[in-house]
Amino acid sequence: MSLLLDRLFGELPEDKSVDTKTFLDNVSTLPPFIDCLGSKVFSIIKSDINGNITKIRAVYDQDPAKYATLQAILEAERETHKEQWPKVGATLALMWLKRGLRFIQVLLQSLADGERDESNPNLIRVNITKAYEQALKKYHGWLVQKVFNAALIAAPYRSNFLKNLSKGEEVKEEECLANVRLFLVNYTATVDAIYEMYTNLNAELDYTV
Repeated sequence: MSLLLDRLFGELPEDKSVDTKTFLDNVSTLPPFIDCLGSKVFSIIKSDINGNITKIRAVYDQDPAKYATLQAILEAERETHKEQWPKVGATLALMWLKRGLRFIQVLLQSLADGERDESNPNLIRVNITKAYEQALKKYHGWLVQKVFNAALIAAPYRSNFLKNLSKGEEVKEEECLANVRLFLVNYTATVDAIYEMYTNLNAELDYTV
């Protein structure tokens, strides 16, 4: 059984609204995925994801009816915090969380598409690098980028990574990748919807850490 299939993301409604509780429940199952990457250096991403989930859930728990969707949270915080928004509260937490989710998405999609370093086909550095460059690199200063480059050296072999995704079971690579593709369908749609929401609300920030 694939780690990714423990809790599949559901199909979004026609208006692409993202139910807050369902979203939080789903993403809360993702941090163990980071453990599959092996290196403790990647725990930075795992910690960031966990921390941002906690911040968003704290806001949601204050008034589940009012904050039923992620957009409702952003709009309420925009009204409350005025000029401080969007660099505040759950809006800021979700901004960083979606980047971590995009990192996972691009990494998995790259694997599913069969992208690999032909000179080292059993390494996943090319996949992790693509994910990092597309999702996180532009928001990281040189020190954090240096830490990430160190993590690449400790990235697991492709075969070990896919085995970890399969909870240690011996499964055929294509079977594992089929599970990845299944997971990506609604997961990608959800991540894309959140990015679109930030664009529409002019809530995106591009400062570095």
